[in-house]
Amino acid sequence: MAMTINMNRDGENLTVALEGRLDTTTAPQLEGKLRPVLADGVENLTIDLETLDYVSSAGLRVLLTAQKIMNKQGEMTVRNVNDAVMEVFEVTGFVDLLNIE
Repeated sequence: MAMTINMNRDGENLTVALEGRLDTTTAPQLEGKLRPVLADGVENLTIDLETLDYVSSAGLRVLLTAQKIMNKQGEMTVRNVNDAVMEVFEVTGFVDLLNIE
């Protein structure tokens, strides 16, 4: 199953909404889209997971990479996390690494 990535940039603010599954197949797509945009002066990154059904370790790695980049240049917020994805965040300790709203 594929993932849809919707990116909306407004100046230094970037919102990324993910729909579907963030896994070994789709994680490289997200990383490929995020890296150049984050390098282009984004200071506030919001990742909206309202319609994300699943996240794998590969997906977690991309989120962690984005968090590390944003730690240096601004802030990252993860919002609208559903129960299934939140459970993965809790089991992996990502609740302590990410700013989740």
